[in-house]
Amino acid sequence: MSRNRHYDIVIVGGGLAGLGMAAGLVDLPLRVALVEAGSVTAEWPELGDGVHDYDPRVSAITAASQRWLEQVGAWPAIASSRICHYTDMQVWDAEGTGEVHFEAGEVNVDNLGHIVENRILLAALADQVHNATNVRVFENSPVGSLSYAGAVATLVLENGDRLEADLLVAADGANSRVRQWADFATREWSYKQQALVTTVKMSASHEYTAWQRFLPTGPLAFLPLAAGDAPDRYCSIVWSADTDYAAQLQALDDDAFKITLAEAFEGRLGAVEDVSRRFSFPLRQRHAINYVKPGVALVGDAAHSIHPLAGQGINLGFKDVAALQDEIRRALSREEAIGSLTVLQRYQRRRKGDNLAAMAAMDGFKRLFGETALPVRWLRNTGMKLVNQAAPLKRQLIRKAMGF
Repeated sequence: MSRNRHYDIVIVGGGLAGLGMAAGLVDLPLRVALVEAGSVTAEWPELGDGVHDYDPRVSAITAASQRWLEQVGAWPAIASSRICHYTDMQVWDAEGTGEVHFEAGEVNVDNLGHIVENRILLAALADQVHNATNVRVFENSPVGSLSYAGAVATLVLENGDRLEADLLVAADGANSRVRQWADFATREWSYKQQALVTTVKMSASHEYTAWQRFLPTGPLAFLPLAAGDAPDRYCSIVWSADTDYAAQLQALDDDAFKITLAEAFEGRLGAVEDVSRRFSFPLRQRHAINYVKPGVALVGDAAHSIHPLAGQGINLGFKDVAALQDEIRRALSREEAIGSLTVLQRYQRRRKGDNLAAMAAMDGFKRLFGETALPVRWLRNTGMKLVNQAAPLKRQLIRKAMGF
């Protein structure tokens, strides 16, 4: 038998953006539902000490995202788990001598951010949501359809349950079904690249530094991970490579891949001693022309997908969530309807420009460093050297990278 339920807010998607959205609403006088096709577990993951015991999905959490995670109550559990701060960022060009080095001390802070396994972020946010008295979690509940009656959205789950919402929040990822059902137009294109991710154990310390080398075929990042059985020597790898080359990398056996990876990284962290299973996914740029309609808002990857070269994806998503939560609070204080277009357009104005700027910058970097013409190579290497010598500009860039 189907059941009808009415909620003030229904969030579709139990990933980082969706759980974050729900976690920031637990203290409000609102009935909230979180709908997820898979499971939403708050059980803390078992953290082994070997290279195969890390989540291949990690996030570079900025200081701004950390502040927001503190506000929603999730950060203490995250901080007490396996996370790795980084104090430096080292970026260099494979086709020249240009190099930029950012240090936390340049802006008088202890670190520039933290590398956190996604499963730890998910568990900490899920714990906040499961302990909330005003949030109902519908897990293992795929959505079958979406319809509207006036400004009220009705979701029909595949099990027959019907959920009505004054505000529907789409947090269901880059291939958002809610975005498609609600007929949001997007602009998108393929980068014709794959992002290959894995975990490695190096023979030398990562020096608590986020490393990135720009290769003609795409950027290669080494992100520091917290110690397992060898302090300071584990890294998460994100290697964005042209599709054909990515397929070649994926086809290599482990020994050949370790040699190829160390050579591509110029041996800066020594030899690759061990490597976990490799995963890859296609890279696309996608942006919804509008984030909102009456009664519906897109957040995170449902609104925008960005190239991973700067690790800003989830940080932009958390900024979306924080802004929408702020506007919901403002609407309640003014006795405005939380799903009204006026309220939701305030959220869109706060986030669209920032997201577009970040996406344009990442796209520009990708194209700039993919260019092999000698004048362009000279120009970008000269520019990197000038940036590295310009202390005021570097401080601005560091603060921007920290989310401020």
